Amino acid sequence: MRFAGFGGQGIISAGRITGRAAVIHDGKHAVLIQSYGPEARGGACSAEVVISSSPATYPRITVPEVAVIMSQEAYEKYGHDIQPGGVLLVDPDLVEYEGRDDVRVVPIPATRIAERLGKRIVANVVMLGGLAAVWDKVTVEGMLEAVLESVPPHTVDLNRRAFEEGVKYVEEVLHVAQKR
Repeated sequence: MRFAGFGGQGIISAGRITGRAAVIHDGKHAVLIQSYGPEARGGACSAEVVISSSPATYPRITVPEVAVIMSQEAYEKYGHDIQPGGVLLVDPDLVEYEGRDDVRVVPIPATRIAERLGKRIVANVVMLGGLAAVWDKVTVEGMLEAVLESVPPHTVDLNRRAFEEGVKYVEEVLHVAQKR
């Protein structure tokens, strides 16, 4: 899977948390490769996570099964490179995207939800909740535990709410049944 956006959105953290959920909580193998643009904040960045029931033989992703896209630049670069039958999660407030017949598009207004919770910085955690609700490579429980273990202690409640809002949005607003 691939996370992509710009620096400051927690893209790399989201990749690391997803790998942690897969390995520590769901008993799988995972490899993370991260990429930053030359800028510290605001530049392009991505995180690729390979999750498998056996050790990865090749750590790079050519065409991901799932992509979480949180900026227009990331969409232009990666939004069309998803396996047929895959899933594309986008923040529709930040990304103008096209519908696709061969890919399931899941629009989650993560930044707006995070702002409503009081901190825009948890938009990545909102997306992780949505991702865990629609993707069968990680469990909702495992992803939540990985989130809570990865954030500063004083932000645990906020991050829990952000994660739960992502799951809830997918289930209630988009009417997508949560996988188990």
